Amino acid sequence: MRELKGHGVALITPFKGNGAIDFEAIPRIIEHLINGGVDYLVVLGTTAESTSLSKDEKKQLIATIVNHNAGILPLVIGIGGNNTPKVIEEINSMDLTPFSAILSVTPYYNKPNQEGLYRHFSVIAENSSLPVILYNVPSRSGVNLTPKTVLRLAKDFDKIVAIKEATGDFQQAQILLKICPKDFLVLSGDDEMSLPMLLAGAKGVISVIGNALPELYSKIVQNGIDGDARRGYQTQYQILDLIRTIYDEGNPTGIKVLMNALGLCENQLRLPLVNASDSLYNKLNKYFKEYI
Repeated sequence: MRELKGHGVALITPFKGNGAIDFEAIPRIIEHLINGGVDYLVVLGTTAESTSLSKDEKKQLIATIVNHNAGILPLVIGIGGNNTPKVIEEINSMDLTPFSAILSVTPYYNKPNQEGLYRHFSVIAENSSLPVILYNVPSRSGVNLTPKTVLRLAKDFDKIVAIKEATGDFQQAQILLKICPKDFLVLSGDDEMSLPMLLAGAKGVISVIGNALPELYSKIVQNGIDGDARRGYQTQYQILDLIRTIYDEGNPTGIKVLMNALGLCENQLRLPLVNASDSLYNKLNKYFKEYI
């Protein structure tokens, strides 16, 4: 799965002031990311506010991204949820031909135990025509997919090829890197943790900050892959405050401030998310001007 290595970016969904998707902004964003040297794009992840999009909006969004990407970058599609039959229905009803893999988040709110998580992802693997990337983000889902369960899934299902690990727990990341098969990809899902995870042996990153800083963050990712800790940290420390601050009021609240500052889209979110407070807005713009 070479196309899943390196720097993947979890795409935002641009909105207009009236709440509609800003389809005219999508070509600008995709061109910005292609020119910034990212390796692949993740469509309809949590950063895309996908839970707030209708079925028809998702179809339109996918079609627009696929059209303007024009096969230049590999695409990963986010398909997940806490209703296992509904996830399978979505997988079976969607045209997956433009995509290289599925990114599937751990079931949220109902908090299954490890056996429930194993069976949930087992069914997904058995029904997917594409490779599956597990997405572990306890801060959002309320449940942690343990390394032991990840190893079990990786061994039992050839379709399960990677994990986006976004626990922020470096000890857990190291256990994953130690015990998982060599051909199983551990990907960082935490912008601040990506460099140390890459230096420890992770094969890639799915970032949020890369939406705004694709070229700069791609250099950090490459430094990590090359084992060049000095250069990687030198660059990361320049933007560390920015990386941390974009999450102060949730995601994608902060990154949309930066995208707006770049002139790529409006600073708009869809309820239940709201725009950044004035204090966060001012802080992010200060950091942005200071470091970039």
